[in-house]
Amino acid sequence: MAKEFINPATLANWEQSFSQIVVVSNGTSRTIYVSGQVAVDEGQNLVGAGDLSAQSMRAFQNLESALAACGARTSDVVKLNIYVKGYQPADAIPVSEALRKYFPHKPLPASTWLGVQSLAREGFLIEVDAVAVVEQ
Repeated sequence: MAKEFINPATLANWEQSFSQIVVVSNGTSRTIYVSGQVAVDEGQNLVGAGDLSAQSMRAFQNLESALAACGARTSDVVKLNIYVKGYQPADAIPVSEALRKYFPHKPLPASTWLGVQSLAREGFLIEVDAVAVVEQ
């Protein structure tokens, strides 16, 4: 079993705190663990301040970018976790729109949506993480 820790230049650099991606290779498959993606650009600048729709789109865009950095796609995702600050039922609309844009295929991965009191930084409204599996 081999482990690879990846911090692609297409994503914000959080290396002082965590790796963006860990790929575990074992035989004929690779399991890809993507750290929580939030609505920031490569320089850690918040995108879509106060706007759950804009932040959802950017968080899923960053997730897609993380997957691409190790040769995977959203269709390879088997588990998706979504965390929304102060979640209310109406928040499902903008989150679902982003989900459908970046996960247009069926079947969808197993998923957990949670409302949380806060996220890592002030201003973050959503965070998404994922596990994907791809053939070697």
